[in-house]
Amino acid sequence: MAMVVVGGQTKGVGKTSVGAGLIAALAERRWTAFKISLARPGEACAGVEVREELNKNSATDSGRFLAAGAVRAFWVKARREDLAEAMARIRPEIEAAENVLIESNSVVGLLRPDVYLSVVDPAVADFKESARELIERADAVLAPEGSARKMGAGVPVLAIRPPVYVTAEVVEFVRRRLGRV
Repeated sequence: MAMVVVGGQTKGVGKTSVGAGLIAALAERRWTAFKISLARPGEACAGVEVREELNKNSATDSGRFLAAGAVRAFWVKARREDLAEAMARIRPEIEAAENVLIESNSVVGLLRPDVYLSVVDPAVADFKESARELIERADAVLAPEGSARKMGAGVPVLAIRPPVYVTAEVVEFVRRRLGRV
């Protein structure tokens, strides 16, 4: 089983678009996809919530994963302090999957993905602390064309061209990395 994790600096930078694009481009991998959302301070969250998406026409991120070709898709919501419990609850689904794509930054501290991509956009001011802490662990950073530069510590930067978030270069990078799995 291969595992790809797509994280990013904040909301709205294209994490879900990258995940859906990879699912579609590498459809032969028969992905099971997970969207993991951590409740923000003050946001209502009743412990750990896990919901399997069944409607590929849903406007949710997990629906977008199904529409892109995922075999199964889940939305997981938890408080930061409940992330380990959330991972324990979805572990059977991960272990049963042929290949897994997870949209999250925080799981990188609990898992060892085969590929970890971080999506950034220098034009967006907000930068989540979890993304900042983990960016040097990324296998590659995806950034809008023209803003690409080395992210330090030799992390390659691959250009994305919104609304096209998964370019041939990104697909080839992931395919090469997964070829070792």
